[in-house]
Amino acid sequence: VQLQASGGGLVQTEGSLRLSCAASGRTFSNYDMGWFRQAPGKEREFVAATKWNGGITYYADSVKGRFTISRDNAKNTVYLQMNSLKPEDTAVYYCATPVVVTSNLPLRVNEYGHWGQGTLVTVSS
Repeated sequence: VQLQASGGGLVQTEGSLRLSCAASGRTFSNYDMGWFRQAPGKEREFVAATKWNGGITYYADSVKGRFTISRDNAKNTVYLQMNSLKPEDTAVYYCATPVVVTSNLPLRVNEYGHWGQGTLVTVSS
C-alpha cells in the first residue's frame, strides 16, 4: 500500500488549505482512512477519520467545525479541507489507513498500519 500526501504549505492565520492523499496498492474503497498530525517536539495526534464509504466521520475536538475530511473512492483519494487555520495547526500532516478492515472507525495511531510520507503545514500569525 502506498499513500502519497500533498497540499501542504505556508498560510496565514484564518487561511485555508486542502490536503490530498492518493492511495494505491489495494482496493481503496474497502478501507477507512485517517489524518494525523505531528508538531515539533510533540507526539503524533489524531485529526480526522472517515469510514470506507464516507458515511461516518470523526474529528478531534481541536479541529471540529474547521476541518472536513472527505473521500473520492473513484479517484482513490482522501482529502482534508482545513479552514480558519491557526498557528497551533502547524505540523506535518499524515494520511493513514488500517492494515485490515475494521468495524469501528479507528481513531488511534496504533490502529493504523500504513502511512504516507507527510506534508508540512505552516500557519503564520
